[in-house]
Amino acid sequence: MKTGNVIKYLEQWAPPGAAWEKDNIGVQIGSKNRNISKIFLCLELTEKALKEAIKKNCNFIITHHPFIFAPLKRIDTSNHQSQLIETLIKNDITLFSAHTNLDFTKDGVSYTLVEILGLKNIRFLENEKGNQFKLVVFVPEQNMGKVSEAMYAAGAGQIGEYNKCGFHIAGQGTFEGNKNSNPVIGKAENFEKVNEIRLETLVDAWKLDKVISAMLSVHPYEEPTYDIYILDNQNSNYGYGAVGEFDKSLTQTQFLELVCKKLKTGNLRYSKGKNSKIKKVAVCGGSGADMIGTAIANDADAYLTADIKYHSFHDAEGKILLIDAGHYETEVPVLNTVKEKLEKFFKENGEKIEIVKYSGSTNPVKFYNNKGDK
Repeated sequence: MKTGNVIKYLEQWAPPGAAWEKDNIGVQIGSKNRNISKIFLCLELTEKALKEAIKKNCNFIITHHPFIFAPLKRIDTSNHQSQLIETLIKNDITLFSAHTNLDFTKDGVSYTLVEILGLKNIRFLENEKGNQFKLVVFVPEQNMGKVSEAMYAAGAGQIGEYNKCGFHIAGQGTFEGNKNSNPVIGKAENFEKVNEIRLETLVDAWKLDKVISAMLSVHPYEEPTYDIYILDNQNSNYGYGAVGEFDKSLTQTQFLELVCKKLKTGNLRYSKGKNSKIKKVAVCGGSGADMIGTAIANDADAYLTADIKYHSFHDAEGKILLIDAGHYETEVPVLNTVKEKLEKFFKENGEKIEIVKYSGSTNPVKFYNNKGDK
């Protein structure tokens, strides 16, 4: 199997269009046409991680954090990043990154975080909005099934856990083709009335061109009529952070201990909340301090994220149990989700491709106490 097949699968789960517009995701170095020998997963690419990937004969590396974020002005092998680029190219390794698209999708970074904590009734803390269109097309009654199926197959009509969502209204369409027309129904230069169906469906912005192309490829009319409406709806399929609930409430201490256990860390920064019992929990893997107010507005008893500033703890104290568990610690669990999804994908396609995770840690943050470096 080629790297492009895996990338296509991953981007169906975490579409590039759902990512932050300034993010640099996708293929960082290498080719989509390379046959995969073995896959290597790490949160970000470091020299030690790359050495391990080469030692284990991996030629496809998948990271969460993009290796190239700002545009490169030159590749000068006297600097560290350029040296890694040279090593990747010399070893015929493709490097691919799924960053904020993996943050903002179901089963992504934040969903993985709430799942490993054992929370239920999971949903986005805040849904993305303004990235959907309503597509309306007018189709002869007898062609309705073929046109709608083509559109749904191209990705239209997906709302939450439901597919093929649409609305149909029967009506009458009229037209009169000139002498150069070639109407499928009726005759040129003749005023025609046709029983038609108005089909309405939602389309994510990054799927719109594909859905329109699919519709046009099977629509019987020489000049199909369709409308595109810009929406400001919340997108139920993509969003920021996640929120869920425990079956039984925990004390603040019990919850802090649970976070340490599940994230395999002995270091948390936190400020106390207003509730002694923790049942509803909001999370955002990585830098999610700007969502503290959203977590409070959602009546969460606790909010788990990373990279929180001192004054943010002050502002949240007495309102919500606010926890900074570390950027690396709150994001690295998603590698297990990526591994599980790829293993399922390979099994369904009869492929036996090994997937390995970096055995070390790419976290540059260390902790020191009187017992030594931790």
